[in-house]
Amino acid sequence: MPNPTFDPVFKQLNAIILGKQTVLKQMLTCILAGGHILLEDVPGVGKTTLATSLAAVLGLKYQRVQFTNDMLPADLLGINVFQPNEGSFKFHPGPVFNQFVLADEINRASPKVQSALLEAMEERQVSVD
Repeated sequence: MPNPTFDPVFKQLNAIILGKQTVLKQMLTCILAGGHILLEDVPGVGKTTLATSLAAVLGLKYQRVQFTNDMLPADLLGINVFQPNEGSFKFHPGPVFNQFVLADEINRASPKVQSALLEAMEERQVSVD
């Protein structure tokens, strides 16, 4: 049964992505519940487009992270950078600080990077430095 509250969201998404109504409902439910989404499918069926579109329609701050074997936890979490003029460190947040993060090909990352992502997801905190 359609929910009139979410009809505008589904209308916008259906203009971009066709044939994914069930997946869209499940994704929206997961987002509203504060959960995480795992999309598995064959290459080229629009998973990235679906995630990007959903974030845009909901007005969420979005970032895509392509995981590679040479990636460091700081690439995901952010880093403290010394500001010589001020004599202090300033934190530059990484992509994990966005409201909607698309983590692509997590299996290619090192265990330390995977651990940093899982800490952010499960505990909703990060350990930097």
